[in-house]
Amino acid sequence: MRNIPTLISIAAALGPFGLIPRGGFVFSDDEDTPPGLIREHARSVVLAGHAGSSIWPHFSRWRAHEGRGSADPLDSWSKQVLSEAGRQLGARAVFPSDKPWLPFQQWAKRAEGLKPSPLGLLIHPVYGLWHAYRGALLFDEEISFPERDELDHPCERCEAKPCLSACPVDAFDGIGFAVEACRDYLRSNGGKECRDGGCLARLACPVGREYAYEAAQQRFHMVAFIGSS
Repeated sequence: MRNIPTLISIAAALGPFGLIPRGGFVFSDDEDTPPGLIREHARSVVLAGHAGSSIWPHFSRWRAHEGRGSADPLDSWSKQVLSEAGRQLGARAVFPSDKPWLPFQQWAKRAEGLKPSPLGLLIHPVYGLWHAYRGALLFDEEISFPERDELDHPCERCEAKPCLSACPVDAFDGIGFAVEACRDYLRSNGGKECRDGGCLARLACPVGREYAYEAAQQRFHMVAFIGSS
């Protein structure tokens, strides 16, 4: 019988890739859960992601040597490194791009207690809007999780909400996101500042500014967004 992984061992497996455990939970007995590595229904899930630009050096090296020609290099890299971590830990790695779609957004809210910002992105009280989930690890065993404290939702005390007034084309209204208006602007000559420096609405948020993605990472995400359909 193998040892049940701990959050410490999971963090150790993710750390070489700039990734961290982003919380997790044990599925309840009456949930219709996805398969684990061996069992028909996984028992626990741990979200894997990053804060700030911690993954960027690792991804950039991979992209320069192995990721050329990949249609979605960040997704390809995430699948490669998290699948490797899963093999080490005896877990099944799953991803937001997998079909059938898994409820990653709901898992993330449940794992860390985060809530959406007016931009629609989940906001963290420390990392602000500068974090992401790259995938999840499904375990056949019941992982031990510490009791989670209720996190502060910074948007509730933010009266100015500069994120809603910073977009040059008013793509955000606190309810929805005008995707095509944003893309059209980014593709225009006027969109160079956002295209090269990152989303002005996201940058306007005062929370977690020290975790803001470095310039190359900002450009990568903006170019990927312009090219997506």
